[in-house]
Amino acid sequence: MSKKLVVICLINFLIAALMGLALRFSFLDSIGINYRFLTHAHSHVAMLGWVYLMLFTLFVHYFIPHKTKIFNRLFWLTEFAVVGMMISFPIQGYAAISISFSSLHIFCSYYFVFLIWKHHQIKSVVTRKLLKTSLVFMVLSTIGVWCLGPAVSMLGPTSALYQIAIQFFLHFQFNGWFLIAVMAIFFHLLKIPYSKRFRNFYIVLVLSTLLTFALPIQWFALHDALIWINAIGIIMQVIALFIFYKLINPKFKHVVKQETHLVIVMYSFALFCFAVKILFQLLSILPEFSQTVYNHRNFIIGFIHLLMLGVISGFLLSFILKSKFIQQKRSLYIGIYSFLIGFILTELLLVIQGSMFYFGRGILTNYYQLLFLFSLFLPLGIFFILFNIIKNKIYAT
Repeated sequence: MSKKLVVICLINFLIAALMGLALRFSFLDSIGINYRFLTHAHSHVAMLGWVYLMLFTLFVHYFIPHKTKIFNRLFWLTEFAVVGMMISFPIQGYAAISISFSSLHIFCSYYFVFLIWKHHQIKSVVTRKLLKTSLVFMVLSTIGVWCLGPAVSMLGPTSALYQIAIQFFLHFQFNGWFLIAVMAIFFHLLKIPYSKRFRNFYIVLVLSTLLTFALPIQWFALHDALIWINAIGIIMQVIALFIFYKLINPKFKHVVKQETHLVIVMYSFALFCFAVKILFQLLSILPEFSQTVYNHRNFIIGFIHLLMLGVISGFLLSFILKSKFIQQKRSLYIGIYSFLIGFILTELLLVIQGSMFYFGRGILTNYYQLLFLFSLFLPLGIFFILFNIIKNKIYAT
């Protein structure tokens, strides 16, 4: 795995975390930047600069045995698009320059899909199915982006169509591309064999991903049929979780004996968050709870962070910890445990505050101060992980 590319991905992650910290500080004092603009920058850098590029690096490392220069060039062109969004979004929000860089990133992702599809050499049917499915969902998700322009011009930015287009992109990015991509790598490392059980898991996973899109549609176009479609999708997700456990349990016991302590910690953390994510979605079968989540931003932010920081980033950090350029030193332990402490404390605070709003109890005492203080642990943790990698002079490539 290229140390240089991992460092770039982690720098993007650190910048996204610092942007998130600034957003939380903005509730305490002015930061001199438009909140909505900075939110766009934060989300784009986190999704496209950290998760996307880390998956790019891992896919090339594990699945492209004969690497060509085109992958390296494409990585840096994609990073150029990320830096463009990193600078332009806080200044102008969605406007000509930021949209241009976003479009460049999408075109780079299309070329990435083409290259992986063409050059991958994967013997495992399990890994190949998951990898290709994740790429299909990535391309599918971008349809939502291309629908934004027509939706604004025809019906305006407050229309249901515009909101559904955004949710389409986010749903299939998070639950399709990102989630299934990390599963492809995880199953590859565990050497999960192809079986009838895996085939059932795969079918249920894909169908549940498609059907649960009914929930965000329901927020903007209420219909009883959507409630039932989402319920079927959620039940399928619970079944997928059960089969997932059956698939990995025998292999995971073997992994525990071989891997380092921190790899096991991060694997366990990511798997726990994956189970909590599905159980949380199970509650959305209840229409009242579904509407409550939509009405209370704390729950939405908490769920997005559960998936992005808990599940996706948890797995990505696990994969990084297996690399040769990681040093089992104090800085690494400080980094990992700071990240975990920051995640757990902020998630608990968001859930507690959301629950208080729901029950009409108002705002928690010193809520914004606590949220900012707890959030400090996240960039601190990422910084120490990055510091640990950069300081390793033995493995410098």
